[in-house]
Amino acid sequence: MASDSAVPMSGPRLLFAGMILAVSNFMVVLDTTIANVSVPHIAGSLGISSSQGTWVITSYAVAEAITVPLTGWLAQRFGAVRSFVMAMIGFAAFSMLCGLADSLGMLVLFRVGQGLCGGPLMPLSQTLLLRIFPREKHAAAMGLWAMTTVVAPIAGPILGGVISDNWSWPWVFFINLPIAAVCVVAGIGLLRPAETPTENRGIDKVGLALLVLSVGALQIMLDIGREHDWFASTEVVVLAVVAAIGFAVFIAWELTEEHPAVDLRIMRHRGFAVAVTALSLAFGAFFATVVIIPQWLQGYLGYTATDAGHVTAFTGVLAVIMSPIVAQLTTRVDPRALICFGIFWLGCTSLLRAFWNTGADFWTLALPQLMQGFGMPFFFVPLTTLALGAVLPQEMASAAGLMNFLRTMAGAVGTSIATTAWDDQARVARSDLVGVLNQPDQAMQTLQGAGFTLEQARGQIERLVQQESVTLSTNDIFLSAAMLFAFSALVIWLAPRPRKVQAGPAH
Repeated sequence: MASDSAVPMSGPRLLFAGMILAVSNFMVVLDTTIANVSVPHIAGSLGISSSQGTWVITSYAVAEAITVPLTGWLAQRFGAVRSFVMAMIGFAAFSMLCGLADSLGMLVLFRVGQGLCGGPLMPLSQTLLLRIFPREKHAAAMGLWAMTTVVAPIAGPILGGVISDNWSWPWVFFINLPIAAVCVVAGIGLLRPAETPTENRGIDKVGLALLVLSVGALQIMLDIGREHDWFASTEVVVLAVVAAIGFAVFIAWELTEEHPAVDLRIMRHRGFAVAVTALSLAFGAFFATVVIIPQWLQGYLGYTATDAGHVTAFTGVLAVIMSPIVAQLTTRVDPRALICFGIFWLGCTSLLRAFWNTGADFWTLALPQLMQGFGMPFFFVPLTTLALGAVLPQEMASAAGLMNFLRTMAGAVGTSIATTAWDDQARVARSDLVGVLNQPDQAMQTLQGAGFTLEQARGQIERLVQQESVTLSTNDIFLSAAMLFAFSALVIWLAPRPRKVQAGPAH
């Protein structure tokens, strides 16, 4: 019989159950980054462009964002353990279908399904960890959960690169199957005593429908806009109108609904509203660069997926080391100062990347990644404390869900905007470079004198021009990200100084 106060576990049972929940969270977070370095492989296999390949990333993120705020309703309606097991089964099924997909449409569709099932697993694993661990060990439980959340994005690019280079990209998704199977079996056998009570509570169907409609229209518009010449296309205009009207109606509905799908009334707290605004702006810039870097390394610098994963994974090294230190500082120092420093640090490391060139060696590329990791805990840890400390205790779960929703949406939207700008800026840079190309005829003659045919010489010059133009575009993206980070660092000072430290769930 499920009860509000589950009896904590102990001994080997607690250890194994805790590991299962940590691994499940690790797997879901891993899937947000494991496909990043695999995009060129996927694009080549399916015969699509790299910009279209990023739909594989954004579709998962958007679907995940939509279901996170519904986690509370799922747990109340079906129980946390049943919801966990059902979501894990669905995640495994869609992972298998992703690996079997033979077209972009099928892959994006199955990634949406994977995201819909994966979204609830993060907060559910956190909830269940708190139920199975004794109260005096809750800090250790959250430390375990937070560690998997930090380590998974580090492991994602490395694992994705190794799999793509040595096997094939479908195994990026197939690798989830044995892990999910173990989690399902262990969840049924071990977690049943931690089940939560259920009640037959209705869901805000209108709010949910408006959420799906508006978010879906926005993301599709951002993903197809470049290929359809943006607002010169009737299709893009229609999607923009649907998204704008949908969001307006969604906000009005949720503010007046008694049991909203997403409780927007929490935004009345200035500290929370400012914190999630800074979070959305900074995370959008951060995640967009995380997606672009491996594509640039593989597409234009000749890096393998494995080597690109090694470069990007350096971000997590200092992040893991600094996380417990920053957690201690948060109880003693104004969190606004820590957040401002963390976001400003991310801006500085982004500025370092704005001067990359095609001759950059491994450590020139990896060092800013390593330095970035130092600032990430200053951004994420105290920002969660500031945001959740601004709301009422009974609003904590809804606030955490809304934070996660906005963060994930910011990452998806930021990625779509950045990849479009990246491609457009590369075209502009290419035109500029072609206009100032010094003595192309002499370069052609020199290449032909070295044994190149006329076609080979033209191809070599074209490749060099394209490589340099994309690099210039990449620098522009990082410069824009640095300015957005600087603005976000200042925004956080609009929040009132917190009167108390509120220990809330880390999302």
